[in-house]
Amino acid sequence: MNSIRILIVDDHDELRRRMADFFRQQPGITVVGEAANGIEALKTIQDGTVDVMLLDIIMPGLDGFGVMERVQQMNSEKRPRIIAVTALGRDDFIRRAVELGVMYYMIKPVELPVLLERVTEVAQRSADPAPSSRSIHAPGLSLDDQLSNLFLGMGIPAHIKGYQYLREAIRLVIENPDMIGGITKELYPSIARRFNTSSSKVERAIRHAIEVAWSRGRVDTLNKAFGCRVAHPDEKPTNGEFIALIADKLSMDRIA
Repeated sequence: MNSIRILIVDDHDELRRRMADFFRQQPGITVVGEAANGIEALKTIQDGTVDVMLLDIIMPGLDGFGVMERVQQMNSEKRPRIIAVTALGRDDFIRRAVELGVMYYMIKPVELPVLLERVTEVAQRSADPAPSSRSIHAPGLSLDDQLSNLFLGMGIPAHIKGYQYLREAIRLVIENPDMIGGITKELYPSIARRFNTSSSKVERAIRHAIEVAWSRGRVDTLNKAFGCRVAHPDEKPTNGEFIALIADKLSMDRIA
């Protein structure tokens, strides 16, 4: 794989430079530029030499949303993938960013190794606009893309641990459906080993992720993805019910 070309856009000089210094030390990453505002960012991405843009939301002049809107108008071949990195976790901000094609929405402060993982992940995807409009079982999407689209649409932020644990749980259950029957003795321990943590922390983090989605009132995203009512705002599913629901649907779509 060629070097991943990234652009760092943030009006906080010290943070931007710290991020740039970190990424310049990473193999397979090329920092093509830094920008302190949206206007500078747009000048850099016009020639299509940016694969991934790390984008702050609140900036002077042209803010992050303005940049996202301009990116949507670009030729798809030149359009960078966008990871929003911001101090604001407001639900309306997350919803708007998802509508404008952001692939991850991360809340500051972010752990730079985790941000590196996200950069590597999104660099392997196509820069498709408006991921929130894509179905959970849209043709051609990888399992990771399907789950990312669904979780973002439901308001489960990528920076919380439950996001990653849920994705891993669903993948494992798709590969081995019997694991859902041993959720505490087999599924949680498998995830815990993968992320070097404990089963109890996995269980709590997944529970938190589900509660975040339900507290934000975005359950309709799940119903729209399934084409029928599978969830109710006032009835939160158990961890096992939620994992089994998504895994079963994705498994059926792959067979169909």
